Amino acid sequence: MPLLVTAVVAVGLLGALNLILTLGVVKRLREHNTLLSSGAGVAGSGGLEIGEEVGGFSVVDVAGRPVGGRDLMEDTFVAFVSPNCASCAEKLPELVAHAADTPGGRDRVLAVVVGERAEAESFVAELAPVARVVVEQPGGPLSRAFRATNYPTMLWVAADGQGRVVRVKKRSEVPA
Repeated sequence: MPLLVTAVVAVGLLGALNLILTLGVVKRLREHNTLLSSGAGVAGSGGLEIGEEVGGFSVVDVAGRPVGGRDLMEDTFVAFVSPNCASCAEKLPELVAHAADTPGGRDRVLAVVVGERAEAESFVAELAPVARVVVEQPGGPLSRAFRATNYPTMLWVAADGQGRVVRVKKRSEVPA
C-alpha cells in the first residue's frame, strides 16, 4: 500500500510539473506570435527589394543639413538601426568600420537611427564621424521611403539617377 501511495504522488507531481512547463511554453509562443505578427526580428521581411525605387523624403541630419532623395543619386550605403535592437548594438562596431571603408566617405553613407533621441545618442556618437546620421521615430520619413520596419536593415542605392535599390544586405552579412 505505501508503494502505491508513493507512485500516485510521484505521478501527480510529474503531472503538475508538466502543466507548469506547458504553461511556460504557451507563454513564450504567444510572445513569439506577437513578434512575428508585428514583423520584428524577421530576416527578409519589410524594406525595399532589389530594383525598387526609394520613396521621396526630406529630412535634416543631426548636423542640421538637409538630406533628400537627390542625395541618393550616387551609390549610397543606407543603414537603419535602433538602440532598442540587441543585434544592432552588437553589430554597431562592424557597421562603423564598414562605413569608414565605404568609397566616397561619409557623404556616401546614410545612417538612420530609429528611436527616441535620448536613447539614440550613443549610436549617433559612434556613427557621426563616418556617416550622415538622421534620428527619427519609427515610421518616420526615411523608414516610409525605404519601407524599413526591421533592424538592422542595410542596403545599397544605385547611381542610376532614380535612386533604386541595387543590393539588400541580409542580417548574416551585415555589415559586409
